Amino acid sequence: MGRIRIPRGASDVMTVLALDGFDSYVVGGCVRDSLLGLEPHDWDICTNATPVEVLETFAKRGVKTIETGIKHGTVTVCLGDAGEQYEVTTFRIDGEYSDSRHPDSVSFTPSLREDLARRDFTVNAMAYNEVDGLIDPFGGEKALRDNEISCVGNPADRFREDALRVMRALRFASTYGFSIREDTAKAIHQFAPRLNNIAAERIQSELNKLLLGSGVLQVLLDYSDVMAVIIPEFAPCIGFDPKNRYHEYTIYDHIIHAVANYTGDDLSVKVALLLHDIGKPQCYTEDERGGHFHGHGVPSHDLADIVTKRLRYDNKTRDEVLTLVLYHDSVIEPTYNVVRRWLNKIGETNFRKLLQVRMADIKAHAKGTQASRIERCLALYDILDEVIAQEQCFSMKDLAIRGKDVMSFGVPEGRMVGDTLRHILDMVINGEIPNEIEPQMQAVQQYLAVRAHE
Repeated sequence: MGRIRIPRGASDVMTVLALDGFDSYVVGGCVRDSLLGLEPHDWDICTNATPVEVLETFAKRGVKTIETGIKHGTVTVCLGDAGEQYEVTTFRIDGEYSDSRHPDSVSFTPSLREDLARRDFTVNAMAYNEVDGLIDPFGGEKALRDNEISCVGNPADRFREDALRVMRALRFASTYGFSIREDTAKAIHQFAPRLNNIAAERIQSELNKLLLGSGVLQVLLDYSDVMAVIIPEFAPCIGFDPKNRYHEYTIYDHIIHAVANYTGDDLSVKVALLLHDIGKPQCYTEDERGGHFHGHGVPSHDLADIVTKRLRYDNKTRDEVLTLVLYHDSVIEPTYNVVRRWLNKIGETNFRKLLQVRMADIKAHAKGTQASRIERCLALYDILDEVIAQEQCFSMKDLAIRGKDVMSFGVPEGRMVGDTLRHILDMVINGEIPNEIEPQMQAVQQYLAVRAHE
């Protein structure tokens, strides 16, 4: 396991507390990640000092503090001119969780062990300081060595207290590529329906991290019931046999393999893959050749619209996801004209993302059906790169002529100018004329002459 090197700022906070006779430890995620050899994002500190004592300790030394969550024992200490911040929280015991999310009350305790006992998973229930070393009463270090997520104490109690822990367990398993211990897994299945009590924003945050994890495949295959709680539209996909030679998995399993096939960090691509075939059961037909899902991009898009809205995704992410889902199965011939047309339609960024979605989707289909489709996708990448490198014209702003050039033929400002420019752009995209002023002006003259006689 890795070593724990407390950064200067956190160490200074702990030193100040020690000067007034208080114990303190770095705790939770920073200890977990340090032992895994990862760089922690935050360094949280716990202490036996009460919030008032923390405030007084730093106030008399002229150190700025913020009463972040004083009712729950948290004070933020701000160090230096840059305002480096560290959260300092008093050892505490949580009361009942009547809303399945937050404790109704907290009480402070002088016991570090009691504080660690209220935490969710053993890997998050460790503390450390330079004097006492690692404090690990629930076997968190062993869980890290065993690559295992397990609850502190009785898993049912932990999930009954806070239903979001169901998603957190899956997220940690995916992020670190860990398995979930049997008793914890059993409780996850049992308490998954309680996720309906959790705010959509919190579900979305955990889902995003889960999707980007290296262990996403096994987690989502093993916990399809949890996914059907947070995205009920998945229910018809689970166990659905496509009866199609291109498929070797159920619809749900195909979706999850596609998600796992994309190993990049673009969230829009991940979410699009998660939802790309969600509408297939709605348009299923069957004949002597097997099952078919003609036009499934449209119902998948419509369901993705509902899901992303319900989970409160921001507008930019929603727009990208919906575009990718709608067009993920479109026929796109690997020719320059077609690529330029798609660049005009959805832009370079979304077109690149679309190719990433298509590649991950293709690789989740049956072996023996992939080669020609992968080859076509790679050809599209090559043409795309060439179009961009050569700065070929595919949008109105790239045209050699402008609106004023059209108006030089006596066309008044308005719709006709736009119609003319779009006609010229179509000719350039189709390769009928080059992106040069003289041939485009000639084409404008011819177009206007035709329109004049209509």
